Amino acid sequence: MMETQHRSKLYEQVADRIGDAIAAGTLRPGDRLPSVRELSTRERVSISTVLQAYVHLESRGLVETRPQSGHYVRRRERPLPAEPQVSRPATTASPVSVSALVARVYRAASDPRVVQFGAAVASAELLPTQRLNRELAVLSREAGEAAVSYDMPPGCPELRRQLARRALEWGCALGADDFITTCGASEAIHLSLLAVARTGDTIAIESPAYYGTLRAIEALGLRALEIPTHPRHGMELDALEAVLGKRRVAAVLVVPSFSNPLGSCMPEEHRKRLVDMLAQRDLPLIEDDLYGDIYFGQERPRACKAFDTEGRVLLCGSFSKNLAPGYRVGWMAPGRYRERVELLKFAHTVATPTLPQLAIARFLQGGGYDRHLRGLRRRLAAQVERMTEAIAEHFPESTRVTRPTGGMVLWVEMPPSVDALVLHARALEAGISISPGPIFSAQAGRYSHFIRLSCGFPWSPRIEAAVATLGSLARSLA
Repeated sequence: MMETQHRSKLYEQVADRIGDAIAAGTLRPGDRLPSVRELSTRERVSISTVLQAYVHLESRGLVETRPQSGHYVRRRERPLPAEPQVSRPATTASPVSVSALVARVYRAASDPRVVQFGAAVASAELLPTQRLNRELAVLSREAGEAAVSYDMPPGCPELRRQLARRALEWGCALGADDFITTCGASEAIHLSLLAVARTGDTIAIESPAYYGTLRAIEALGLRALEIPTHPRHGMELDALEAVLGKRRVAAVLVVPSFSNPLGSCMPEEHRKRLVDMLAQRDLPLIEDDLYGDIYFGQERPRACKAFDTEGRVLLCGSFSKNLAPGYRVGWMAPGRYRERVELLKFAHTVATPTLPQLAIARFLQGGGYDRHLRGLRRRLAAQVERMTEAIAEHFPESTRVTRPTGGMVLWVEMPPSVDALVLHARALEAGISISPGPIFSAQAGRYSHFIRLSCGFPWSPRIEAAVATLGSLARSLA
C-alpha cells in the first residue's frame, strides 16, 4: 500500500516537471519528449513510473502519443473561440426568483451517473481526502470533549490564527480576532447581507452573477441591481459609479478574483478604485474571495480588503472549493460590522462544526495546504485549457468562451438560436449536467443562450465524449 502511494506521488512529480516546462514555453507544441528509457535515466525513476507520468500528461491534454514515434507536446488543432463581450444588463433593480430552476440543476448534480459540468466543484481525486481523514481521526482521539462541544462565535482559535497568517499573502494586516468562522462561504455572504441591508434594499452585483448569491438576495427579500461586467476585468467601475450617482444601494457585492461564472479577475488598480469609491459614499463592500487561492499565474491577487482603511469591506471565503467541500468550513473578516455579524452567526447556526475546523487548521499549519494548492492549480489550469479546446472543436460556429486565469469554470456564449434551458433538458436526457445561463441573472430572459461549464473533473475519455455530445446537441439547436 505504502509503495503504491509513493509511486503515485513520484509519477505526478515527474509529470508536473514536464507540465511546468510546457507551461513556461520551454517545451513547445510539436516538440518530441524524451523516450521512456531516456526520461527514466534522467529522472532516476523506473520505466513504469515514466509510463504513468506520460499517461497522466495525456489525461491532462498536454501530451500525445504517436505510434512508433514517441511522445510529443500536444498541438492545438484549431484557434480558440473569441471571448464574450461586456455584459449589458438593464439598469433597474429587480426582485430575484431563481430558486426553482437552481433546484433542478442541483438535483442533477447529485446523480453519480451524470457527467457533472453543472456544479462548480473539484473532483474528490484532486483533493487531499486521505490526509484530511487522518487528521480527523487523530483529532477525534485527542480533542476529547472539545470535539463534541459547540465552538461558539467567533470560532476555532487555531483556524483563525492560521487565517491571519495567510492574510499576509492577500495583502491584508489582519489578526485572529478579525475573523469569524462560518458554515461555508455561503453563510458568510448571507451574514454579510443581513449585517448591511434590510428587506427591500438594493444590492449592486456583477452580471452575470453566481446563482447562490442571487438565491441569498432572494431569500432575504432584497433586490439585485446588475452592473455591466467585463469577462476579463470584472465589474465595470464607470458603470457602477454612474449608477451610484442616481440610485440608492445598500451595498456592493463583488467576486474580484475569478468570479463565478465569468472567471474574471479585477486588476489591482480597479480594486483600489472600487474601495475608494465606496468609502467616499460610506457604502459597504462585500468581497467574495472564494476562488482567490486558485490562480493560474505566479502571484495571488491582492484582496480588495487590502485597500480598506476604515473597515467597510466584509471579506468572505471558504475551503469548500479547494480543499474539502463537505466540511463546510468558511470564514469572514467583517471589519466594522464584526460585532453584529457575530450576533447574527449565533442566531443563524449557533456554531461552526469543531473537528473540521481543527483538521483544516492543522493541515494549514503543517504546510500541506500550500503543497496541495500548487498541484491543484496546475491540474485545474490544464483542465480549463482542454475544455476550451474541446468547445472550439465541437460547439457551433460563433460560440464564444471566457479565458479565466483562475478558478474552475467557463462561461460559454452560443448562437442566439440555442436556448440554454432546452439544451439543459436535452443534456440531462443524455446524462450530462450543465448550468443554463438564465440562473445567473435576476432579469427574466437574460443569458438565454449562455451556459456555464465546470472544469473540476480530470480530463478523460468520458469527459471528452460528453463535451462532444453537448456540442452536437447545441449544433442541433443552432
